[in-house]
Amino acid sequence: MPNRLALEKSPYLLQHAGNPVNWYPWCDEAFQLAGKENKPVFLSIGYSTCHWCHVMAHESFEDEEVAKLLNEVFICIKVDREERPDIDAIYMKVCQMVTGTGGWPLTIIMTSEKKPFFAGTYFPKRSSSRMIGMIDLISEIKKAWMTRQEDLLRSSDEIIRHLKIEEEFSGGEVLNERVLEQAYHELSERFDPVFGGFGIQPKFPMPHQLSFLLRYWKRTRNQTALNIVEKTLNSMRWGGIWDQIGFGFHRYSVDREWLVPHFEKMLYDQALLALAYTEAFQATGKKEYKKTAEEIFDYAFRVLQNQGGGFYCSEDADSEGEEGKYYVWTKSEISQTLDPSDAEYICSRFGITEEGNFYEEHSGQSVGENILHLTQNSPPLFDEIRFEKIREKLFEARRKRVPPYLDDKILMDWNGLMTAALAKASFAFSRPQYADKAEEVVHFIWNKMRRASGFSHRWRDGEASVPANLNDYAFLIWGLIELYESTFKQEYLDKALELSQILVSNFWDEKQGGFYLTSHDSEEILTRTKEIYDGAVPSGNSVAACSFWRLSELIEDSSWKEKADQTARLFSKQVNGSPSHFAQFMIGFDFALAPKRLTLKGNRLKEDTRSFIHALRAGFFPNLTVLLDEVNENQGTKAYICFNNTCYPPITDPQNMLKVLEDRKTLDVREG
Repeated sequence: MPNRLALEKSPYLLQHAGNPVNWYPWCDEAFQLAGKENKPVFLSIGYSTCHWCHVMAHESFEDEEVAKLLNEVFICIKVDREERPDIDAIYMKVCQMVTGTGGWPLTIIMTSEKKPFFAGTYFPKRSSSRMIGMIDLISEIKKAWMTRQEDLLRSSDEIIRHLKIEEEFSGGEVLNERVLEQAYHELSERFDPVFGGFGIQPKFPMPHQLSFLLRYWKRTRNQTALNIVEKTLNSMRWGGIWDQIGFGFHRYSVDREWLVPHFEKMLYDQALLALAYTEAFQATGKKEYKKTAEEIFDYAFRVLQNQGGGFYCSEDADSEGEEGKYYVWTKSEISQTLDPSDAEYICSRFGITEEGNFYEEHSGQSVGENILHLTQNSPPLFDEIRFEKIREKLFEARRKRVPPYLDDKILMDWNGLMTAALAKASFAFSRPQYADKAEEVVHFIWNKMRRASGFSHRWRDGEASVPANLNDYAFLIWGLIELYESTFKQEYLDKALELSQILVSNFWDEKQGGFYLTSHDSEEILTRTKEIYDGAVPSGNSVAACSFWRLSELIEDSSWKEKADQTARLFSKQVNGSPSHFAQFMIGFDFALAPKRLTLKGNRLKEDTRSFIHALRAGFFPNLTVLLDEVNENQGTKAYICFNNTCYPPITDPQNMLKVLEDRKTLDVREG
């Protein structure tokens, strides 16, 4: 019999609607019932494409024995972390504070007042020497609640006290150019020179770290910084983390070599990695980076885009109950799909063997299946046309398999990232169709997700719900700025300003500065959190600061810069302590130290204006903002460049403009 989750829109909650656990969504009714019946609350947070969430669901939440105990001892609540990032952010901090680690599924046990006294992640059904199981855990919590409830309440109060201390920011430290140097050194020390990336294993794509290193290279001409970026981008593109047949990046690699991925595909990874590959193309001119970004978009258009223009969240790691089943190949499957010559060619190139390279997770035994990947010893690919024909045959054969589950909710923040990626690629690659796609996203959000006051965070199945948070506004502002600089359509700059004003009105802390994750009129859960750490997804504060520094230059309004500067001061102590963990913020701070503003005065329909725009596509100018001042009369396009508090005479030659942008000392002040 369905529980209360059957009425929800979240794909993750609907996955649990048939559980024997008497789940509630996050709602007042559940907490009121917990208080009335004097029961603790069992909160489980996850998302629909989370492999270990599936494992815990199959082992425990679908199990009658476990469900009976959960229903007896707790009021049980399920939360989709992607739908309610505000809830997830608070309780993930609790878990990290209590256990020193975090992840999903996230398991929290708390009072009816939402105060946690136990935290963890995945638990198996039965205990082992390594960890307690659900049945024993429930029994211990039940006993403690009955015999030591006051101790648990005191423990929850202590956790809340420490949580609120963590949310206090002293700030006040000075940030200067040395912090960029420190961030570079931290990343270079963690860099794996053999396989690229940072650390040993598991390895996560951290695109904003690579984008920061590109800016550091541009600022210092430190070739090692560029080498780190290229080694990492190439290694990921060759590895199993890249879907060699259907394109798109998987979530992360469980090993050092980028070979074995965790197979889920997330929209935010596609967007952020497309940005990194696009910028690498701008910096180096190497076509393989452009090709990878284009193939990311091919995947996103084919699988993730809604007919209305928005992009869905993710594809699952599992299909038919097995992780990676959709993506792996046996050698015999390759032989049955291709003619002998092509099969031999592709097996040699992608390291396909009878033994296989994909190992069963628990036993470590080979199952004869292969993850397609290129190694440093792979034979070079001379015939791109031949390879593409082979890839298409394998792709068509794979399409006959049961595909991974698609989470088809649309999130404003992740769509903001995709807007930014599409817009930047449109400009860099001279591909106006990418800007068209970005415009479709913006129109979808404006038409489907706008509320009477502000916007909604989530849209699915015709319903927009959950008030938009800091990330929603900040990420879309980023996308709108990129879209303006790609199309020079004033409406997108106007929209960026509109969202920026909402952000300041509803999220800005007037006392200390910085932005809260939730708006002033949102539900307060234990405390209002501010985030600055740039994890798999950059923080809203980092992205907002980046955008406000840019906006200040674009429209020559210092009030936006003041907000960004105040944010920098608030988080300066944390950033100075370990700047490489705030890579997106470092991107913005690098811009703030040396912004350049270019104003083109001309008619976008005229050839001379287009020649200036075309020239800009050829370079990597991360600290440049570009404004088009439309003039109807054809008096010849002129470029006006301002930086270092100085504006220089107009430039009439695109190549001279590029020289000035590359090195201000080359400016011939006589031009004009």
